[in-house]
This record gives sequence, structure tokens and C-alpha cells, in this order.
Amino acid sequence: MSAIQTWACFLLWIGFAVQDKTPDVIVTCVVSEECVLPCSFQPGSKETIEWFRQEVMVYKFEREDGDGGDDGGDSDDDEEEHFEHEQFAGRASVFPHLISRGNATLIVRRSGLKDRGTYRCHVHTSQGEHHAKVIVKVEAPIRGLSLELSRLSGYEEMKCTVRDVFPAPRVTWATEPTTFEDLRPVTRMLADKQGLYTVDSRLKRLNGQPDLIYICKVTTSYGGPAWTSSLREREIRGAQGRDLTIPCSAPPYLNRPFLHWSFSNGKDPSHILTYDSRSGDSVSSPPWDNHVELDGFRVPFGDGSLRLMDPKPSEHTGSYTCVFSLPHNTHTERTDVTIEDSAGGRSTSEEPSYWWVVGLVIAVLVVALVGMLAYLKVKGGSSKPRNDPEEATELHLVKDSTADGNLNESSPLTVEGTNGQSGLQTALS
Repeated sequence: MSAIQTWACFLLWIGFAVQDKTPDVIVTCVVSEECVLPCSFQPGSKETIEWFRQEVMVYKFEREDGDGGDDGGDSDDDEEEHFEHEQFAGRASVFPHLISRGNATLIVRRSGLKDRGTYRCHVHTSQGEHHAKVIVKVEAPIRGLSLELSRLSGYEEMKCTVRDVFPAPRVTWATEPTTFEDLRPVTRMLADKQGLYTVDSRLKRLNGQPDLIYICKVTTSYGGPAWTSSLREREIRGAQGRDLTIPCSAPPYLNRPFLHWSFSNGKDPSHILTYDSRSGDSVSSPPWDNHVELDGFRVPFGDGSLRLMDPKPSEHTGSYTCVFSLPHNTHTERTDVTIEDSAGGRSTSEEPSYWWVVGLVIAVLVVALVGMLAYLKVKGGSSKPRNDPEEATELHLVKDSTADGNLNESSPLTVEGTNGQSGLQTALS
């Protein structure tokens, strides 16, 4: 009998020990949003609610008289006082009208990383005391992920960026199809004054594989959803007036995505069309609705290729962007399209004009020719006076030799060798 009484006392002691014991609650809050720390107790009267963080009181609510009534309202005789730690000044509060119902939940507005830690709720009423422990984690989840092609480093590289994240995420790279080359990305993480991270990860574009899909994946240690972004860049050419298919294919891990097409030729991107794979709704914008065609039956299977009808060089040469999207996942394909005119060249409106170069060359040639002619004319004029005195001297010598009567056989020959016309005159004389 004594053994039974001993076991009964032991079980009764355990019951009293765990009567007011509640399991710890883990709460994950988001930066800049409200954080809810739950605490419930057996309703009573003359409630005093105290919240501690790391054993330091951060909030206190006390009702001196009255019980607040069962209707949730406070009587006129109630006197309420509360205290807030400077760290929580203007940010922490309970719901006074819910206290009478046994709810001492603490609301922390504009939560930040400094609010992390272990909290303890202590409630004292006319019915007794209650304790609860809440473990608060604060995170800044990924809101968006961008992937683009950059050439600022002197070579082409894929740039994956995510901003204002906590804790520091993990970034991994992959390609589709898988390549045998070793991927060596460079990832940098920088924390701001609030402790939030900005992540910049870059991967050099592989040579000789222009049609490769680059995939950037970002995960967090809190077990939130992983974000994935992929990109493919290509160039194609088409002819004026001939229909052209601009390819766009989604990776296999995207199931029934949302599709968006846009166009840019150096100006702000313009909307072409959107297609919802789940509802089958398609919306296009003028004037593209008369120039594009999409096979809606193939989009749910990852084929969002766009058919460009009757393209014109001046209107349809530019960059076409196709984006497949699902929550936390995007795939982008950017295609630079060149529409050539009927002669096989690019449109004159898109191609820089070089006629001014041809005109400049012709003008230079004309000036050079005029200068050459002027030089030859000046040279010819300067050489003629130099020959006249020489001819006059030779004639003078012939007349002098004739007057002196010193004629010999060699004289006519010599004069003839010099000037045939003067020799003939000497022989006749």
C-alpha cells in the first residue's frame, strides 16, 4: 500500500510540475514587418504581463483594478500602465482588449535583426502565474534575383545579383546542357549597416559555346524557397518580308510557366505579348498583334518561340526578350535580330551612312589633281625661259664663226649636232 501511495504522490508531483509548462515556440520574423510573439494563459483578473528578452524586461503591462469584463472592454475604473525598453520604444504592444480572454501576445512592429533572441512571457493573475518561452529568428528573405550578361570587365561574364538578404545565402552555378569545363565563379557578399547582405556572383562566359544556358541558384540557411534564374543569349538574321521564327525554350524544371515577350531597339522596352499557361489567356499589344504569332499549345511544354510575320528592317531590327516565370524561378532568352533589306544588306535607317566618306575621298582626289596640274604648269613655264638664252647663244656663236671665215668640215657637223636648223643655215651661207 505504501508503494502505491508513493507512486501516486510522484505522479501528482509531475502533474503539478508540468501543469503550467508549455513547449517553447519558435517564431521566424521578417525584417521591417510585424513580429508576433504568442502567449496565452488562464484568464483571471488584475493581470500583470511582463515580457523579457535575454532576462531583460522589454515590455510590461499592468491593470490595477477591475477585470476588464468578459466582453473584451475595459471598465472606467481600470488603471493600465505599461513600460517599454528603449530598444522597443513605440514598436512593442499587446492587445488590451484581449487580455481578459487570456491573450498576452506581444506585437513587435518594424522588426530588425537586433530583435533576435529568446523571449519569456510572464503573466500574473488572481488565478496564478503563467510562463512561456518564445525563440525569435529574424530573416530577410530573397525578394528577387537578377541575371544578366556583363562586359564591363573586358570580357563577357554572367552576373547574378541578390540584394538585402539575411542570413548570407549560398550561390551555385550550372549550365544546360552540362559542360565538362570547370565552372569558377567569383562571389562577393557585402553587409550594410543593418546587417543585410548584397550578393554579387560572376561567371566568365565559356568560349565556343554560344547557345549555352547559364543557371544561377540561390539558397538560404533558414530553409526558405530556393531561387533560380537562367539566361541564354543568341543572334539571328532574317530577310525583309520573309517570316522569321525567334526561338525560346524553357528548361525542363519549369512546369507550365507564365510567358512574356518584349522588344527593344535602344529605347525603352515595349510589350509584345503575354501568355498564361495555366489559363490559356494571351494578350498582345498593337502594333505587334498584326506581326507576331504564338503557338499556345506548345507553351505549357516549354516552347515559347515567336513567329515574326512580314518583318521590316527599320521596325523589327532589335533585341527580343522572352521570359518564362514561376514563383522563385525565371528563365530569360535574349535574341538580337537583324532584318536585312531585299538587297541583302541592312536597312539604311539602321545602318550608318558612309556616303559622306565617298564624297570626301572624291573631293580630296579633285584637289590633288588640280594641284598637280597647277604644279606642272608652273614647272613648264619656268623651264621655257631657261632654254631660250641657250638657243640664242648657239645662234650667236654660229654667226660669229661665219663672219670670221673660219669654216672647216667639223664646224657644220658640230653645229648640226647642237641645233640642226642653225647648221643648215651655215652650210647655205
